[in-house]
Amino acid sequence: MSSVPRLVIAAPSSGSGKTTVATGLMAAFAARGLAVSPHKVGPDYIDPGYHALATGRVGRNLDAYLCGPELVAPLFLHGARGCDLAVVEGVMGLYDGAAGEGELASTAHVAKLLRAPVVLVVDASSQSRSVAALVHGFASWDPEVRVGGVILNKVASDRHEALLREALDSSGVPVLGALRRAPQMSTPSRHLGLVPVAERRGAAVEAVASMAAQVSDGCDLAALEALARAAGPVPGGSAPWTPGLPTHNHPSRLGEKRADKERKPVVAVAGGAAFTFSYAEHVELLTAAGAEVVTFDPLRDESLPEGTAGLVIGGGFPEVYAAELSANEPLRKAVAALAESGAPVAAECAGLLYLCRELDGQPMCGVLDATARMTERLTLGYRDAVAVSDSVLAVAGTRMRGHEFHRTVVEPGAGADPAWGVRAPERRVEGFVQQGVHASYLHTHWAAEPGVARRFVERCRTS
Repeated sequence: MSSVPRLVIAAPSSGSGKTTVATGLMAAFAARGLAVSPHKVGPDYIDPGYHALATGRVGRNLDAYLCGPELVAPLFLHGARGCDLAVVEGVMGLYDGAAGEGELASTAHVAKLLRAPVVLVVDASSQSRSVAALVHGFASWDPEVRVGGVILNKVASDRHEALLREALDSSGVPVLGALRRAPQMSTPSRHLGLVPVAERRGAAVEAVASMAAQVSDGCDLAALEALARAAGPVPGGSAPWTPGLPTHNHPSRLGEKRADKERKPVVAVAGGAAFTFSYAEHVELLTAAGAEVVTFDPLRDESLPEGTAGLVIGGGFPEVYAAELSANEPLRKAVAALAESGAPVAAECAGLLYLCRELDGQPMCGVLDATARMTERLTLGYRDAVAVSDSVLAVAGTRMRGHEFHRTVVEPGAGADPAWGVRAPERRVEGFVQQGVHASYLHTHWAAEPGVARRFVERCRTS
């Protein structure tokens, strides 16, 4: 298991074609009969959906900021169980990490933690010989990062490809593929990312098939597989992450109780096109804590799953579906009634908006005395946070790291009992804790604190 073949697909900058190459490569390897494990560096929720289409497996994130560097290898090995090969798509430029934190959470950092060879995807449009200087710089910047090959993207012609290959002959970094410009493969974007698979399933399947065809035609798959198989063991003798056990050696700070294994409270998890942002590990942690997890679609289902004892509403783009969510009045009333009963409700970002009185003028669940609206301003970045109030997720004083990603604003931004105190980019409190509700803009990864899920399920049993 610790020697799973693996590649990291990186680029000098965003927009170079990482997602096209990584997704196409996953699908191309899968078409050859390999069981491919898909991964994404950072907090991105959208690319893993395309990865899942390409491989038939759940797309997983590797985030050294949210989870800590020590969890990157165990989470990777957990996702790669039973697989022949793993492909890790990077984030931003190869060496771009958390702001002001050096290499932390960069693609290079994750590649080093996994000791995985890097394939650099270079946008070769509007350059020829200069590509060698670019590749040389990235390959030599950090000697601990092994750039094992280059894939040239947006190549204009056979002549252009020949010039690029000639320039790279003396770089010491082999060219493992050259992809022509292919506007038909473009996929619609929103908020710095692709439109989620759940919103365009048929078109997304076609896009992944197109990516796979181009990568198969333009890349040396045998050489790429050989590079992956030369990776060697994952460093540190890491064991796969296990959702049923605490991963850290320190005592839990969340005050959880021993799970009652005889009772399985139903935890309803929002899904469907409006709520597509979630980490696979959250459901695994809830299940390991003793819950029966049932997914429902707030766009279609008029009631919560039978016996719902707790509710988790993750992120997504509810503003796109505000009218449809509002029109489902029976479900809105059911959510409000559940919250009023004191049952545990955990809502992140899109979930926060759904619990407000209204979103862009459309009535929502009315659980929170707040309104939400779209703005032109993008709020984006990692956050250090501390729990301000005791809640169904954590006791006051618990420190966690999170990520914000939204173009909406909620007024007021915090309730009488805020969820979090946030240190960056400015000191502030945000979110709402009331009865069993914990609602906030902050996306967190529960694998960093497994006690979050155990505490939530325990409250489901006792509320």
